[in-house]
Amino acid sequence: MKITYTARKVTLKDNFKERVEKKLKKYDRVFSEDAEVMVKVTVYKNRQTVEITINDNGMIYRVEDTKPEMNEALDIDMDKLARQIRKNKTRLAKRLRDSAFDEPLTDEPEEEEEQEVTYELFRTKKVSLKPMSPDEAILRMNMVDHKFFMFLNSDTDKISVVYIRDNGDYGMLESELEE
Repeated sequence: MKITYTARKVTLKDNFKERVEKKLKKYDRVFSEDAEVMVKVTVYKNRQTVEITINDNGMIYRVEDTKPEMNEALDIDMDKLARQIRKNKTRLAKRLRDSAFDEPLTDEPEEEEEQEVTYELFRTKKVSLKPMSPDEAILRMNMVDHKFFMFLNSDTDKISVVYIRDNGDYGMLESELEE
């Protein structure tokens, strides 16, 4: 795995980086050598956020947690990542290495064999895409009191989605064909 660190309002110490690498070592059997890992640590006044994004063979795995200590947030992130993979292991087995799930990913004993989760599509809605700016899309999203809004970006001529992030900021996803 190729690990990239980004630190905002903090200088990362070597022992934190070593801890991250040690914890990610457990996932060597799950992810390929070409997997790209981005570890972003942000410090706010009295809280520290650790966000881990893993990009491997077109699949993206992302976990984030905020705690008073970055090591505590890292531990929770690793637990979340293990749960995410374990929860979807039958679907992921097709994309990941076959032997990845031979042994448990966490040191904790598994309580019960988790049942396979099936995703039921509850509703399908058609959306007519009107060209507009991201600002107009945010305004429309807020007017209908939704968490996201899909539109045709008039600046880029791409299908885009604006959304509200957990911290109240806005984000935008832009479509791009994968090659």
